[in-house]
Amino acid sequence: MKREQHILTNLYFITQDLAEKSHKQQVEEVCQGGCKLIQLRMKNSPRDTVKKEALIIHECIQPYKAVLIINDDVELAGEINADGVHLGKTDMHPAKAREILGADFIIGGTADSFERIQEIAEHVDYIGLGPYRFTTTKKNLSPLLGLEGLKKTIQQCKQHAIQKPIYAIGGIVIDDLKILMQTGIQGVAISGEIAKARNCSEATKRFIELINQR
Repeated sequence: MKREQHILTNLYFITQDLAEKSHKQQVEEVCQGGCKLIQLRMKNSPRDTVKKEALIIHECIQPYKAVLIINDDVELAGEINADGVHLGKTDMHPAKAREILGADFIIGGTADSFERIQEIAEHVDYIGLGPYRFTTTKKNLSPLLGLEGLKKTIQQCKQHAIQKPIYAIGGIVIDDLKILMQTGIQGVAISGEIAKARNCSEATKRFIELINQR
């Protein structure tokens, strides 16, 4: 597995349900743009459909040496031998997921507060911290952190020697990168800003270029 590889990655792409562009097409284009960390998120699809798409995507990302994370479904991640799973606050606890999947799988967890980070930090490989601002991607959105909330949470992690990679998430646009990358985060998790771009590959390249300017 590629448990260590994702730590070198600062752009995390999350697929979207789009009428004009399949999940596979989104993934291929962002991989062509240089993204190495991909989450398949198909919240409104039957499990069999998600599994079929996941298997196709898992195969197509191999030439790019990218990492595939399955959203929410621990069992599915194990079934298709994906690289990992991402778990939200209402999903299975990361500690239980680690028991099921074992040490080699990447496990990520969503957090909207320092208290949540403390709860899951020892069981996850990375944390998605947010929402930074309002986003239509996710229903039942937690209170917005904003820049000050993000900075405060990162500082608390440093004070308590929590060193897990943290990806800011939630409504982030390319103009946010300069200031966000100064907060101490590992990188950013992006969905719509890249998925809905006219050219996903070029948008991905631009994000990576700006992130690397920190």
